[in-house]
This record gives sequence, C-alpha cells and structure tokens, in this order.
Amino acid sequence: MSGPESLLPSSRARRAAEMEELLAAVAALGRDLLAREEELPGGAARDPGQLAAALDLALPDAGRPLAEVMARLRAVLLATPSSSSWRFVNQLFAGREPAATAAAMLTPLVNISMYTFKAGGAQILVERELLHRMCAAAGFTAGEGAFTPGGSFANFLALVLARNEALPGARETGVAGARLVAYTSAEGHYSVPKNAGLAGIGRANVRAIAVDGRGRMLPEALAAAIAADRAAGLRPFFVNATAGTTVRGAFDPLGELGDVARAAGLWFHVDAAFGGSLLLSPEHRRLLAGSERADSLAWDPHKMMGVPLQSSVLLLARRGLLARNLDESADYLFQADPDELNPGRRSLQCGRPNDALKLWAAWQRLGSQGWVARLGRQMALARRAAELIRSDPELRLAEEPPSLNVCFEVRGRASDAVCDRLDRDGLLKIGHGIVAGRRTIRLVCSNADLGDADLAEILAEIKAAARALPPGDNAVAG
Repeated sequence: MSGPESLLPSSRARRAAEMEELLAAVAALGRDLLAREEELPGGAARDPGQLAAALDLALPDAGRPLAEVMARLRAVLLATPSSSSWRFVNQLFAGREPAATAAAMLTPLVNISMYTFKAGGAQILVERELLHRMCAAAGFTAGEGAFTPGGSFANFLALVLARNEALPGARETGVAGARLVAYTSAEGHYSVPKNAGLAGIGRANVRAIAVDGRGRMLPEALAAAIAADRAAGLRPFFVNATAGTTVRGAFDPLGELGDVARAAGLWFHVDAAFGGSLLLSPEHRRLLAGSERADSLAWDPHKMMGVPLQSSVLLLARRGLLARNLDESADYLFQADPDELNPGRRSLQCGRPNDALKLWAAWQRLGSQGWVARLGRQMALARRAAELIRSDPELRLAEEPPSLNVCFEVRGRASDAVCDRLDRDGLLKIGHGIVAGRRTIRLVCSNADLGDADLAEILAEIKAAARALPPGDNAVAG
C-alpha cells in the first residue's frame, strides 16, 4: 500500500487502508516530535539556503512511497520550532492544551466547511455554543459573533462594519470621496493601518494616539484628535482600543475611551486578540473593564488559551450586523435550514475551516474553572519572571508587567543582538521591542506549563549569550 501504484484511482476501501497506514505513522512521528520538544533548530537550520538544500524540498514528477513521504515530513518537522517548547517565548502564543491539539488533529479527517448546517452538521452547533458563551463573557448579552482567520482579520471585519454603518450606502456604491478617519493607540497592532489601506479608508487617515507612561492610550489625546479632524472637515468614524498591546501587554482604559467614542458618535472597537481571554478570569477581567460598552471585540483563544492556531473570533454587541453587511444570495449553497444555522451568511469567507472544535474540546476538558486556573498561572508566571529580573544585577526590568509580557534588558548589551544570538544558536526563540525609548527583550509568559526552574534557565541562557557579545546600547534615537 506504500508504493507509487497506490496513487492510481482506487476504491474507498483502498484509500481507507492507506489512511490507516498513515495514522499509525503519524502517531509514531508525533511521539518522536514530543520527545525532541526541548530542542530548537539552530546553526545550519537557521540558514535558509543550507536548510532548503538539506531538506530537498523540490516537488517530484513521480509520486513517492508513503514511507519516503513520512521520512521527508519528519525531516521538515524536526527543522521546525515547537511553540510548546520551554525555549519558545517569542510570540503571544505558546504551550498547548492537549485536548485542543487532539481535536485539531482529528478535524481534517471529516474536513467540512463551516458555511451551512447541511455541510457542517454538529460542528455548526459547537461553534454557536462557543460564540454564545464568549459574547456573554464580553458583556454582549444581545450580541453575535463569527470565527475569523486571525485577529488581524477580526480587526479588518470590525473596520468594514464600522465603515458601512458610518456610510450606509458604502456596501452598494463604495466610499469614493469620503474622508473617514480612524483612531488607534500609538502602540496598537499594525493591522489597523494595514486594514485601513485595504478597506478604502487610507493609511494616512489613521491617527496614532499618544500613550501614557504605562503604554495606554490617552483619552484626552483621543478627544482632541477627533475634535481637530472634525474642525478640518474630516469624518471620524472608528476608535480602536487595545486590550493587551503586542510589546508591553498594556490595556487601554476602555471605559474612558468608550465614553469619548460614544460622545462623538464613533464605532468603538476593542482589539482584545491577546487579552480577551482574561474576560474568563474573575480576578483579571478588571483589565477589560468597559469592554461591554464596545460595538465589537476581537479575541484570539489561540494566544492565552493554548488552542492551536488559528482560533479567533469577532464579537458584536448588536445582533444582525453581520448579515446586514455580509449576506449574499447563493442558491447553490444555502439550500436548507434557518439562517441561524448557516453561518456562511454572516462571514466574509465561503469555504471556511473548522476552528471551533479545538476550543470546544479544551473547554470540555478544563471547564470554566480550568480557564480561571490556567490564566491565573500565566499571570503569576509573569510576576515571578519580573521578580527574578528585578533581583538580578545583570538585568534591568523596564516596567512592571501589565499582563504576560515581561520587558527587560541585559545591562550593557544590545537587546536585539542578544535575541539574534539565542535564535542562531538554537537556544531560545525570544523577541525584542521598544519600551519608553529603549530596546528591550520581550519575554512572553503564555506557556502555562512553565515554572520557576524554566524561568531561571531562560534567564541564564539570556545572560550567557549576552556575555559573549560586545557592549551595546539600547537607547532608540527619536
């Protein structure tokens, strides 16, 4: 069953047998990957040219036996970083919830699209249950939601909905001649200006609003910018607040910003792609106080909740907005069941992968109480990392961590050079960013499986790499 002849047209039984063979091989490869998860690719594996040559990635003319395909898969995967390694503290996601991973592995076996109940069956009901619970967590008691391919896309959809609500004819006739203006934090996500360019708003019509010393957008600066644009004959329409900024993990004052947006009659969006999960924590949801007053909120469970990429939603405070702005007639697709059971009428996508089952499986495993415990561990881990950094004379803590991001420097060494050295040597995946005019190392404590010993080892690796480098400065010009 493993030779090239297996690629010829075959019966369902033959294909099923081939899948059985592959499932066994995948399980064995998965165990091998888990056993090697402490390692990260470094050295030659960090050189794209050398790596491409070593892996021989060329696509063949003739099909290969299954055993050879699996061997090539193994080589590629062993040259790929694992975000569940203790050595991966680079992005706003890390670690895994096993039940979610298992569900993600099983989802392609049924391989359905999430546009209709007729096609998706029980998966549509799973998604509906999740959106209902997440709307409730956000305070959107009469709301609705949609799964999206990432937080940037959720922010884009919110911007488009806001644009259409500000210009009621925009969906039919376009936005020619309208000078709409959007507002976001100077430390907000880069998707906001990118999306403005895509949505016909224009990147030049996005205002970056100043932040305070803790990285939070200033409400008074927002109000002043709105007033100035209106006086200039422009049309403010959209405020993007951030709950968990990318570098510092800061939370904008949502209540105050919501007051400004509401007084001005603007759509109020909360980009909680990173921090939205804290809505599930009675202790930490105070960081998102005021989110219930938003028109829309983006939330990525694949960040703090350990769900495999991707798992993202856009939640809306008012039911009906998605269909009003997205629904199109498609008789070949929407052939059965009420609109409520056909989420394709409320999505920018037609064919859409099942991103809900893995989140549902993790929620089944942990329960709401388990999410509280997990989020508490992550927040405590960030505080512990800050304590270790503060007490170490070789290190300088940039600020107390607002959430899971711990920003610091190695005294007398350039942060970007330290991070590059660690990456090249396959020791740590860790990034850097600017805090208060200085280049800092950004340690993200998203992996709930880390402990004190792991933090100590991470900091030891950072200091050892820094000692091997020449002196450097982290001041950022301008």
